[in-house]
Amino acid sequence: MTYKTDFNKKYKFKRDESHSLKEISDITGYELKGLKMIYKKGIGAYKTNPSSVRPNVKSPEQWAMARIYASINPKSKAYKIDKIHLKKKKKLKKVPKGSHRMKDGSIMKDEDMKKGKY
Repeated sequence: MTYKTDFNKKYKFKRDESHSLKEISDITGYELKGLKMIYKKGIGAYKTNPSSVRPNVKSPEQWAMARIYASINPKSKAYKIDKIHLKKKKKLKKVPKGSHRMKDGSIMKDEDMKKGKY
């Protein structure tokens, strides 16, 4: 079993279904920025150490996605190496009644908006 099939089994997708970095970010809650960093490391590893690449891997992108799937699995060695890049997305606080969320993510009371305090 591969880390990709483990991922698909865990999240109830078809066995060989592929996912974009954005989809993986949305599903796992990890920040896209960190996943992109791990992806770039996978591309670099493919290009700088071709002797370590398995013969069935046909492209740097394929190697990079395999590293992504391994990195998000806590049972893998890649997770231990790449977990520094894996940060959970910040959850936004619920907006209380009588307030609005501003573009910067902050919350402002309706009465303050009416007074022009924004």
